[in-house]
Amino acid sequence: MIGLTLSGRYELLARVGGGGMALVYKARDLLLNRLVAVKVLRQQFTHDDDFVKRFRREAQAAASLSHPNIVSIYDVGQVEDTHYIVMEFIDGANLNEIIRDRAPLQADEAVRVAAQICDALEHAHHNQIIHRDIKPHNILMGNNGRVKVTDFGIARAVTSSTITQTGSVIGSVHYFSPEHAKGVPTGEKSDIYSLGIVLYQMLTGSLPFLGESPISVALKHLQDTFERPRKVNPHIPQSVENIILKAMRKNPQERYQSAREMYQDLDTCLQPNRLNEPAAIYASDEDDEADKTRIIPAIRPEMRNTLEAPAVKGTDSEDRWNSQGLEEPKRRWIIPTVLGILAIVLIGVLIWAVAELRGQLNSEDIRVPKVVGMKLDEAEKTLIDAGFTIDELILKEASDTVDEGIVLKQSKIDVDAKEGSPIQLTVSTGKELSVMPDLEGKSFEDAKKLLEDMGIASENILPSEIFDESEPGTVLKQNPKPDEEFDPLTETVTLTISKGEEAFAMPNLIGKTEGEAKATIEKNDLKLPADKILQEPSYAPKGTVFKQFPAEQNEMVTPGTEISIWVSSGYPADSREQDLEVTVSPAVEGESSTIRIVYSDARGDNIEWGSKKISAMTTFPIKLILSPEKDGKITVYRDGQFLQEEPVPYKVIPASSTPVPDPNQSAEDPSTADGAAAEGSDPVNGEQGNQE
Repeated sequence: MIGLTLSGRYELLARVGGGGMALVYKARDLLLNRLVAVKVLRQQFTHDDDFVKRFRREAQAAASLSHPNIVSIYDVGQVEDTHYIVMEFIDGANLNEIIRDRAPLQADEAVRVAAQICDALEHAHHNQIIHRDIKPHNILMGNNGRVKVTDFGIARAVTSSTITQTGSVIGSVHYFSPEHAKGVPTGEKSDIYSLGIVLYQMLTGSLPFLGESPISVALKHLQDTFERPRKVNPHIPQSVENIILKAMRKNPQERYQSAREMYQDLDTCLQPNRLNEPAAIYASDEDDEADKTRIIPAIRPEMRNTLEAPAVKGTDSEDRWNSQGLEEPKRRWIIPTVLGILAIVLIGVLIWAVAELRGQLNSEDIRVPKVVGMKLDEAEKTLIDAGFTIDELILKEASDTVDEGIVLKQSKIDVDAKEGSPIQLTVSTGKELSVMPDLEGKSFEDAKKLLEDMGIASENILPSEIFDESEPGTVLKQNPKPDEEFDPLTETVTLTISKGEEAFAMPNLIGKTEGEAKATIEKNDLKLPADKILQEPSYAPKGTVFKQFPAEQNEMVTPGTEISIWVSSGYPADSREQDLEVTVSPAVEGESSTIRIVYSDARGDNIEWGSKKISAMTTFPIKLILSPEKDGKITVYRDGQFLQEEPVPYKVIPASSTPVPDPNQSAEDPSTADGAAAEGSDPVNGEQGNQE
């Protein structure tokens, strides 16, 4: 079937396993582009309508289970005569292969595996599904260490037509519980017994019961004891051996009462204070040993022939021959004596059996006490004290009014019944709890609606916002966690919600060199792609940043924001450099004055040229950058007081021959004016006659 595509969706890539009922293929889901496992029913069962119906029904029941340690069922389908189940694909090996290659396993590893199986069984039992075929072959070990239980419920679909199939019923007999071997209804405790055998095999590398045939192995489950694990592997802690002994008790009442109870024991068994606890001893073992039935060997055919053969007369010496040679004559009274004794014993047994049967038939009816409302152990004790027995199959049923562990129903109540009659009890599992869905990754609104649809009040759904790189409003965490059980009427659900990444003020990049800008962006966890560094002419100094995007200084940005910068490649082609000279005299000739010059040009307004102290008339060189859109301007201050302002147009004009006037000198002083003119003190002395 490799290469075949089922339902136009599941392409079979390779065969990865198989059993008595089905073959398993690795496949690709072409619709979702993921690997899956496809279990295909063997052809010899495709025309067994009863088997096919059960196969599909059980597959659908298993699909209702959702647990991290249970293989998920995705789809069930049929193509002509091919019936298949699509499951989660586990990249790893099954536990049987690991035991074969590595057993005995270390105690901590075996306990970890058993605990995960227990967790899966507890979830299945809570959903009224009994596995019935727990064995290493059905335990998958992912490469990530996760344990996955598979084949839930499929074992119940086996009919009489499969009893001879290798690897199905016969292959599982080593993991049968005693009640399974008897053929009576099996329950949760049967799975616990099988898990005990799996744990025994992981720690010892061998099975507790072996035999020449499946029947002989099944009988050993019923009546034989097994060798204690610590005798096979002395490195097993006593606390772990005690768990195996309790899980494998032949009497279901002496086993763990639930998978949860066994899980809790596994969870603490490797604590230092438990490693050397006393070995478990059960009183029923001693009673069984004392009351064990003695088996009388059957009379073999050759013995029967010997007993029934007539006496043979020999020679005068009456010697008789046998295979060992000549012997003394046998005494003829022995045979009749033995037969007489056997007849007496058989008659006595028959009389005793008839008396016992008559006593049971003639036993008086007694009133069945009412135990509804009692705790299970109290109810069992009450019924046993009254002379009744307890049906080993304890039914469980959810109840909104009766607490967990309290008897809800009993098969007989307030009626007369024969002494020793079995009474079946139904115990409350408490309120029917819901399973918390996985809300992580959903939007808060979607998660809230889903929870409200499950019956949780809106006021009991509490958001808690934190900064995160996820989309704002996305659910990051939840409490209760996914797959936890909860009561929708009383539970408060807390959802941790992303409010986006934390914003901060954008740093200023203007005026920095390209290298300085890159360092600042990297320091602030921003991004600067190479194609976002743009070179353009500008009136900023060459090699410095003159523009940034998308945020200006102090605007709020978040980590990871992409930034664009513009780096000056030099002045524009239509710009003009203008070299000027400014001549200024002190307030009083010979005394010190402070001269401050400020200019405006294409590079900006009110740019400080600097301050100088002078005591005589002085000329200062100034270079302006002019553009068609921006003329220049020079402003002079002396001793903190405004002195003069001169415009410098973009177009070239002849330089003024008038010096900067001194408000402290008299306009009528011709000598000063003439002197200044004589020295050629032009306030703006450009390059005369310089044309563009």
